[in-house]
Amino acid sequence: MNEKLNPFLSVWLHPKKTARFVIENKGFPYALLTVAVSYIGVFCASLIDTELYPLLPLWGVLLILLILSPIFGIISNAIYALIVWPMGKLFNGVGTYQDMFKALSLIAIPYIILIPFYIIWMFTDPLSLFYTDMEGSLVLPIITLLFTVVVTIWCMVISIGVVAEAHKIPNWQAFLTIVIPTIIFTFLIIIAIIVLALIIVAIGAIFGY
Repeated sequence: MNEKLNPFLSVWLHPKKTARFVIENKGFPYALLTVAVSYIGVFCASLIDTELYPLLPLWGVLLILLILSPIFGIISNAIYALIVWPMGKLFNGVGTYQDMFKALSLIAIPYIILIPFYIIWMFTDPLSLFYTDMEGSLVLPIITLLFTVVVTIWCMVISIGVVAEAHKIPNWQAFLTIVIPTIIFTFLIIIAIIVLALIIVAIGAIFGY
């Protein structure tokens, strides 16, 4: 591919073309950097109702974001690629794990635009961010949450495109490649939570007597 792309811009409207460009022209360091930057936005969106403040000062929350977001982002991308890669093989996908890792590194890029919104929200009205039952100004939270919903939906669209391109399969098969393991793992997590709750109740009953 001779066309030069800026993945941070092109992935919005051309996820397949961008995925192919990154797979063929970019190495793992680029994918790691993309994930590290993108997941700062992802974790900003996850700050809502975490009650971190005032247990931690705002600068401490920012420090955690800058340090932990890239680490968890890279780990999450690695695990997600490990799940989606073999699932796509069931639909005769041809992509390698390396292809899938680099392609999936693109899906969270839209979250980057959310970073300034959440930073401004954090410093202008932190209580309404960290505690959803606290009243505050509604304008910025509503705008931020609206953008978050739009970005999340768009990231799902991008994920279908990059998986389809990495595995060379139709979009509907890429959709199933993503949805099937998500449903399975959600089901397993629910079972694990139920089992854990039963164990805790059983232990409590034993020591209660």
